[in-house]
Amino acid sequence: MSWPLLFVAGCFEIAWAIGLAYSDGLSRPVPTLVAGVAMLVSVVLLARAVEELPVGTAYAVWTGIGAVGTASLGIVLFDESATLARIGFIGLIVVGIVGLHLVSGGP
Repeated sequence: MSWPLLFVAGCFEIAWAIGLAYSDGLSRPVPTLVAGVAMLVSVVLLARAVEELPVGTAYAVWTGIGAVGTASLGIVLFDESATLARIGFIGLIVVGIVGLHLVSGGP
């Protein structure tokens, strides 16, 4: 159950990072609140995941999911650059996440 929890925690990390972008420097209350709640949920789920997973692996996967999702949504939502190099490096993060999952005995 730890890997699915970690995946959901990573999704909430994406939510809070995107929420921060919409909060306009924490000046808009609703996006700021959404980001804060998502942060809390993300960290609580990460804490639950590290009860069974090695903390280094869980943290690397959690931040990797957040980085890939946030960078991808940055391209889609905020018209950030989508160069071949950028997409390639995002892909390398995905390879790292999958690799950590495989060598950590994930289901």
